[in-house]
Amino acid sequence: MTKGLFSIARCGTNGVEAVSADTAHAFGRHTHDQYGIGVILRGAQKSLSGRGTVEATAGDIITVNPGEVHDGTPLGDNGRAWRMLYFDPASLAGTIDDVTDGVTNNRELSHPAMRDPLSSARFCALFRAITDPQGGHSDIEIRENLLLLLARLIEPGRAQPVRGVPIGIEQARTRIDDDPATSLTLLDLADIAGVSQFQLVRGFSKATGLTPHAYLVQRRLQRARRLIAAGASLTDAAQRSGFADQSHMTRLFVRAYAISPGLYAAAMN
Repeated sequence: MTKGLFSIARCGTNGVEAVSADTAHAFGRHTHDQYGIGVILRGAQKSLSGRGTVEATAGDIITVNPGEVHDGTPLGDNGRAWRMLYFDPASLAGTIDDVTDGVTNNRELSHPAMRDPLSSARFCALFRAITDPQGGHSDIEIRENLLLLLARLIEPGRAQPVRGVPIGIEQARTRIDDDPATSLTLLDLADIAGVSQFQLVRGFSKATGLTPHAYLVQRRLQRARRLIAAGASLTDAAQRSGFADQSHMTRLFVRAYAISPGLYAAAMN
């Protein structure tokens, strides 16, 4: 991994994480269980998104939806810098209803990358207000910038059609979601889905964008991140998330998030 600068700022708003990064690290395919909204500050990157491959350069807004498979590769030799706010879905549910007047079930951010100087300025103001609660910023300022920003990022008329997922594949995915720490084999999941192991891998990849193993790893990492943020020790988080040991968790955590679990714990606790 190419080293870089990563920091997580303390937030005065529950359910929000604020990340600043300046790195040439290339992220592999992964997911978050949060909404992510950010701005590229310097450089440029190419990334896979729910709408295909997109490029973003300095000043562009970037977003990701919960569960959306994505990656990120710098364009050029000098990496890129960005700031991101990650929102737990529950923390945005009411705000999205406000923005859409409750007339749509679309809860997806519509633009994986967007050039919109006004929205970029609103994001920067929102980031400052959330990360500096003693800086004279008010709850009104935070809510106002968030509402106006989401109004640009959610387009109710562009909700994507729901693609049917075979019930067996959905049952296998639900089995992982219910308890990702449990030891599972590919045969176990194929039996749950009622298909062959090859059919499971092919169907699961088509439905989620990830193989069953990659999906299981993402769910374990997300559980570990939540446990660490709640104050669990790294050893306990690794055990309760299904990793072989703390070093195993650490290797995968760094690969996915480009920050070690120890640094993440120090920032969150």
